[in-house]
Amino acid sequence: MTDKFYEVLYPSYGQYFKVDEVLFENKTDHQHLIIFNNQQFGHVMALDGIIQTTEKDEFIYHEMLTHVPLFAHPEPKKVLIIGGGDGGILREVLKHKAIERVVQVEIDQSVIDMCKQYFPKHSDGAFDDERAEIVIADGIDYVRQANETFDVIISDSTDPIGPGEVLFTNDFYRLAKQCLNDNGIMVTQNGVCFMQMDEVINTAKRMGPLYKSQTFYTSPVPTYIGGVMTLAWATDDPELNKQPKAVIEKRIKQSGIDTRYYNADIHVGCFALPQYVKKALNELS
Repeated sequence: MTDKFYEVLYPSYGQYFKVDEVLFENKTDHQHLIIFNNQQFGHVMALDGIIQTTEKDEFIYHEMLTHVPLFAHPEPKKVLIIGGGDGGILREVLKHKAIERVVQVEIDQSVIDMCKQYFPKHSDGAFDDERAEIVIADGIDYVRQANETFDVIISDSTDPIGPGEVLFTNDFYRLAKQCLNDNGIMVTQNGVCFMQMDEVINTAKRMGPLYKSQTFYTSPVPTYIGGVMTLAWATDDPELNKQPKAVIEKRIKQSGIDTRYYNADIHVGCFALPQYVKKALNELS
């Protein structure tokens, strides 16, 4: 192991992290996992050469993938999380006191175990909350066999490489839709649009026909380099991503949730897409 970790997501462009100390490294049945310490970002986790999360900036990603759908939905009670083994999404979901049940489906128990040990603030005790059920399984197998439905589905997957690839397919989107209550909301991690526009286009092609309203929203996450992240949004209620700031602000205030990045202004503004993304999507119609 050198004293630098070079990310391998893109063949001709990337970033590196100085490795101050390797905390854990292991090849599991599903993926290569490494956790190391970096002076700027604290503990850093990478799977198969791709940065997944850091202590320093995880809150931006987790707040945006969670609170945007949960505050947009008028009365969410049940949530399904696909992936998210670090526990950050689960932590943010459970901050909503009205949530009665959360099912989290993670393919690799070792990811959960390692994150509990090396990223304890990500989950912050969420895995022990009595409202949460943790299922170790492939996400697509779970939605294929599920016999209950949810108000919000959050897919916090890796990039569409290796085990995460199936969570970007027609079959997964179709099966997940069957697990969603009427006018529920599904959101998914969808890459950095400037660098991974093919992911945006493929999701629009595959997810779009299933819903009356399918679009994207964005969030800047420093360690996901190349521009803003694109998060996919899908629902059969086309008004849910158009609610005024005052409505969202009231819900945030009533919840008592303290956030570090997300707020009502960002909620409303995040649905404004860059023109190059809008053009690419318009060309599909």
